[in-house]
Amino acid sequence: MTRESLLNWAMIGALLIVPLAAWSLDEPFIITLATKAAILALAGVGLNIALGLGGLISLGHAAFFGIGGYAMGILAAHAQNYEPLFQWPFLFEGSNQMPLIWLVAVVLSALAALVIGALSLRTSGVYFIMITLAFGQMLYYFAISWSAYGGEDGLSIWVRNEFPGLNTLDPIQFFAIAYVILCLALFFAARLAASPFGLALAAARQNEDRVEAVGLTPFKLRMVAFVISGAITGLAGALFADLNRFVSPTMLSWHTSGEIMIFVILGGVGRLYGPVAGAALYILLEHLLGGISDYWQIFLGVLLLLIVLFARGGLIGAIAGREKAHG
Repeated sequence: MTRESLLNWAMIGALLIVPLAAWSLDEPFIITLATKAAILALAGVGLNIALGLGGLISLGHAAFFGIGGYAMGILAAHAQNYEPLFQWPFLFEGSNQMPLIWLVAVVLSALAALVIGALSLRTSGVYFIMITLAFGQMLYYFAISWSAYGGEDGLSIWVRNEFPGLNTLDPIQFFAIAYVILCLALFFAARLAASPFGLALAAARQNEDRVEAVGLTPFKLRMVAFVISGAITGLAGALFADLNRFVSPTMLSWHTSGEIMIFVILGGVGRLYGPVAGAALYILLEHLLGGISDYWQIFLGVLLLLIVLFARGGLIGAIAGREKAHG
C-alpha cells in the first residue's frame, strides 16, 4: 500500500471518527461541520473528474450545484405547501423523499451539463473558462429574478426531507447519509479513473493528437466526463440545500464555483481524495479563523498561494509525494 493510500484511508477515517466523537459528547454543531465538509467534498469530487482527469478548468460548476439545490427546494416546497408542481400530463405535488429528489437533481444537472458542454467544449483554454463562467452567471441572474421561488431572498424549507428508515433531523443520521454518498462517489471516481474510458480521457488531456490517431474522439470523451462531473456536483447541491434547509441564488454564483475549485486545488488536482482534504481544511479554517476575523479568507488566500507555488500536488502531494493512488 502506497503512502498516498494510507493517507487516503486516514482522511476518510478521520472524517468518520470526528462526528462520532462529537455525537458521543453531544456536540451537534461539530457533526454539522463534518456533514458540510462531506457534502462540499462530494462537489469537489464531481469537479475533479472534469478538472483533474479531463483537464477541463470549469468556472461554472456552481450552475450544477445550484440546479441540484433548486431541485430539492422546489420539490420540497410544493410537497410541504400541498401545491401541485404540475397537473399535466399527470398530477405531481412535489416530494419530500430524498431518493426521488436526488434522482431529479442528478438528471437535471446532467442535462444542464450536456447542454453547456455541447457548446463550451468546442472551445479550449481561457475561452472554455469564460463560457462556463457565463453559463453559471446566466443561471445565477435567472434565479435572482425567479420570484416564484424566492428570487434574491432564496427559498426556505421548513422540515428536512425524509429518507426511508432514518430520522434525517438527527445530525448524526444525516451525516451518515452524506458520508456514505461521498464514499460511493470516491469509489466510482477511482474505478472511472482506472477504466479504459478514464485512461483515454487522461490521454486526451496529455496529447489530443495521439488519441485522435488511434480512432478516439477527445470531444466525446470530455463530454461524457463533463456530464458525469455535473451530475455528481448537482447531487452535492441537493444535499447541501437539504442540510441548510435553504436554497438561494448564491449557490449558483461564480464565488461558489471558485470555492469548489479551491477545495480541489488545496487537496491536489487529480488526487482522488484531494477534494476531501481541501473541503475539510476549508471548513476547519472557516470555523477556527472565522471567529477571529471577518477577513479570514486572507489567510486562505496566502495558503492557496503557497500551495500553488511550492506544492503543485496540493496537500496530499506534499505529504505523500508524486505517486498517485486511485484506491
